[in-house]
Amino acid sequence: MSRAAPLLKALGIPQSELCRATGLRTSAVSRICAHGEWPAFGAEQALQKIQTYLQSKGLTQEQLQELLTALQEKAAKARSHRAKAYPVNPPSTNETEPKDEPMLLQNQALTLEARKHFGLPRNPFVDDVQSQDDVFQTPSVRYVRAALVDCANNHGFLAVVGESGAGKTTLAEDLEERIKSDKRDVLVIRPYVLAMERDDAKGKTLKSSHIAEAIAYALDPQLKVKSSPQARFQQVHDLLKASRKAGRRHLLVIEEAHCLPLATLKHLKRFLELKDGMQRLIGVALIGQPELKDRLGSQNTEVREVMQRCELVELEPLDSELEAYLKHKFARFDLKYEEVLTPDAADAIRGRLIHIPRGGKTADARSMCFPLVVNNLVCRAMNAAAKAGWPQVDAQVITGC
Repeated sequence: MSRAAPLLKALGIPQSELCRATGLRTSAVSRICAHGEWPAFGAEQALQKIQTYLQSKGLTQEQLQELLTALQEKAAKARSHRAKAYPVNPPSTNETEPKDEPMLLQNQALTLEARKHFGLPRNPFVDDVQSQDDVFQTPSVRYVRAALVDCANNHGFLAVVGESGAGKTTLAEDLEERIKSDKRDVLVIRPYVLAMERDDAKGKTLKSSHIAEAIAYALDPQLKVKSSPQARFQQVHDLLKASRKAGRRHLLVIEEAHCLPLATLKHLKRFLELKDGMQRLIGVALIGQPELKDRLGSQNTEVREVMQRCELVELEPLDSELEAYLKHKFARFDLKYEEVLTPDAADAIRGRLIHIPRGGKTADARSMCFPLVVNNLVCRAMNAAAKAGWPQVDAQVITGC
């Protein structure tokens, strides 16, 4: 652990000010202060900006020298380790080599000891979203919520992408709650994807015929669906037209969409083309992990007709919203953020949740500061603090979890 973080704290200089001074992300500054790990590009410029900023704070020459030395003391060692771990020309991998997975912390129950220690009646991270008020809204979340509502009202075509634990399913459920509370006549159709896989070797693929059956069942549960494709799709078209004339709108929501077969992705455009005159009869919202973004990328010519029509929105990590998120979470249990976490804990969480893919470089680092991952890490840290008898969770506890 670098000496820089405690020195900054002692001098009353928050890391957030270094972010503004350098233009670096919070996670990057956290890694510099905590581990002496500088970005692969622009390190010299960042150091110069930090030095200029520190001089403006009126530090003595001794204080300035000590802090700059602390910031750089592990940099050479860190670069050496990175050079060994990530060679300039890494060996090529074959398909049998296991793929690197994003950082996912195993769920751990909040112990009775921790609940007593922090005065909690139950675990604030389990079944924690039970109403719309429980949904924490970052700018990214607000945009996705608005995009989903627009997709439902105007029969749009939308793909919501996010890492595991980013809150995608919560936002789909939030959409349904909003439709109910606003008393909008929108029918949300969600085909079951319990055993869906991209191919039939591992599970069952979701085909366009299954989607048609789901639409037909949602519109008329008693309907006997025709066996021939021509008759089945005609039934669906007629049902949608009749429902639309009655003033209802329709939204097809497909979760785990990154597991959709390529053929089904291509066929989704044809569901959008089911119209009554010039009016669309149904909208489509896909919800999936980052692989969905890759599959809908401009380089995939097989789905270009879908890619050109589909708006893709991505759920961003909490990062700068982390403190506000945890304050919101604890407030639902009448618990103050300051009673659980010390001022240096948030930066430690951001630094802890930086993921570098296997074979990648420091420049490939990305934040995994998503709600579920944060919940798991803070839960583990609260258990550790309670077990050690520490009054709060600080950076040292976070780093050790």
